[in-house]
Amino acid sequence: MSQLISISNLNKTYGDKKVVSDISLSVQPGQILGLVGPNGAGKTTCLQAMLGLVNYDGDIDILGFNPKTQREKMLEDVAYIADVAVLPKWLKVEQALTYMAGIHPNFSRNKAEGFLAKTNISLKSKVKHLSKGMVTQLHLALILAIDAKVLILDEPTLGLDILTRRQFYTHLLEDFYNEEKCIIVTTHQIEEIEHILTDVAFIQEGKLVLAESTDNIKERFKLVSVTHEQVEQAKALKPLFANSLMGLTMMLFDNEKGEDLHQFGQISSPSLADIFVGVMAKEIY
Repeated sequence: MSQLISISNLNKTYGDKKVVSDISLSVQPGQILGLVGPNGAGKTTCLQAMLGLVNYDGDIDILGFNPKTQREKMLEDVAYIADVAVLPKWLKVEQALTYMAGIHPNFSRNKAEGFLAKTNISLKSKVKHLSKGMVTQLHLALILAIDAKVLILDEPTLGLDILTRRQFYTHLLEDFYNEEKCIIVTTHQIEEIEHILTDVAFIQEGKLVLAESTDNIKERFKLVSVTHEQVEQAKALKPLFANSLMGLTMMLFDNEKGEDLHQFGQISSPSLADIFVGVMAKEIY
C-alpha cells in the first residue's frame, strides 16, 4: 500500500529553541491519525511544516510532492482546517462558495451546498451574522467540498460546544472520509474522537514518544483495579501511573502479561486518554 504522507527526521528550530526533533511518521490511505500532545509540544509546527508554511530540516513527501518547492500543486489534493475558522465578516455564504469554485480546481459547489443543507445556515447570510459554531460548519463545508486526498485538522473544534463538536466529526466521516484518503487531526479532546482514530502519535517536547495503531496500543496497555492490600506488590511491576479512588487504585501497565496482572484485580482496556496520561507522565508512581 502506497504512503500518502512520509515524514523523515523532521526538525524545526526557532532561534536557540528546538521545537520539533527527529519526527518520522508515515500515513497510509484509510488511516485517521490523531497527533496528540500538551500545549507547546510541537503539534502545530509539524502540521505547518507539512503544509509548507514554515521552513524545516528533514524530508517530507505528501502525495509525491515536496511542501517546500511544490506547495501550490500539492494543495490541489490537500485540505486544511486551522484551530480558528477565519472568514471575512462582510462575506455572504453564497459568495464564499463562488470564490472557492473560482480558485480551486477540485471544489464542488453542489457538494458544499448539500452539506450546508444539513445545517440552518442560509446562503444569503453574512459571516458576521453567524455563530462561532456556524462559521466552523461553513468552513467545514468549504473544505470538505474539495476532493482532497489528505485532510489536515489542527484543533478544528476548539471552543465549540459538545453538540457542535460531535456534529463536526459525524459530518467529517460521512462527507469526506473513505479508504482512499487519510486524515491527520490534533485535538485536546481525545476522548471524543478515539472511536474514529485508526492510529495515534503522542508528541512531547517536540519528540514522538509513541506512534502505533489504536488496536495495537489497546492490546499493549492494560488498566488494573488494585485493592489497597495489593498496591505495593503491584507497584513492583512499575505501572506507568496510579490513581486512587474509593479504596481502589487504578494502575496502567505497558506490555505486562495478563496472567501476571490478574492476581491484583480486574483487568480492563484503558482509553486513549488513560494511555496518554501514562505515557506522558514523567514520574513512575
